[in-house]
Amino acid sequence: MLDDLVLPYDDLLDLFDYRGSRSGEHVRNFLQDGRGHLMVDDFGGYKASFKGGVTELACRAQARRKFFELPVNGGHPVVEDALRRIGELDAIEADGADLDIAARAQRRLTESMPHLASLHEWLMTRQKRTAHGGGLARALDYSLKRWDALARYATAGHLPIDNNPVENVIRPIARGRKNWLFAGTERAGRRAAAIQSLLTTARLNGLEPYAWLKETLEKLPTLPNNRLAELRPLKVTAKDPQQ
Repeated sequence: MLDDLVLPYDDLLDLFDYRGSRSGEHVRNFLQDGRGHLMVDDFGGYKASFKGGVTELACRAQARRKFFELPVNGGHPVVEDALRRIGELDAIEADGADLDIAARAQRRLTESMPHLASLHEWLMTRQKRTAHGGGLARALDYSLKRWDALARYATAGHLPIDNNPVENVIRPIARGRKNWLFAGTERAGRRAAAIQSLLTTARLNGLEPYAWLKETLEKLPTLPNNRLAELRPLKVTAKDPQQ
């Protein structure tokens, strides 16, 4: 998410962008002069963007997964303790899900911050007592290496604790990628990204994608160019300044 990307709506936007590689150059070209907070994994291609003024957020779910996927999960007290401590942060977020930004910021200040401080101290203590090179050591190292980015969400009320909404959107694409790996061209990839952007944005805004697409295709042939914006899969709750 880039929180300085503001729409003239109370709606949400899913945007897919296709590129032929994972080069960090594509990220920088896409964001251009964008500023704000960007939640990412530890992929090195993002690092240059953070040096250019974008503020890094790390996903709590990714950090949790490092512990959850360990083979000893369910039978190792350190792993269970890590999952419990991380779960306490999730519980605070769940309890404050319906709060406005200001109230959530205050809740994070008074409740999340002490939990984060305790978790950080626990991670450092466990790291010193854990042999290097094993799965548990790597899980501990991951969270400590990215700690500032992991804890940054608690400094404000509008920042997310994890990237789960995005991961849920891309999961069907990730599951099917082997099936369509060689089915198309670079041009087809860009078209697929545009189609996915429209359909997932419709779903995100409470519209049934097939119904929206059917209605759009029926209206498209006769709609003047200056009214094409009306077909966007958004529930408009504020006047579009361009209309």
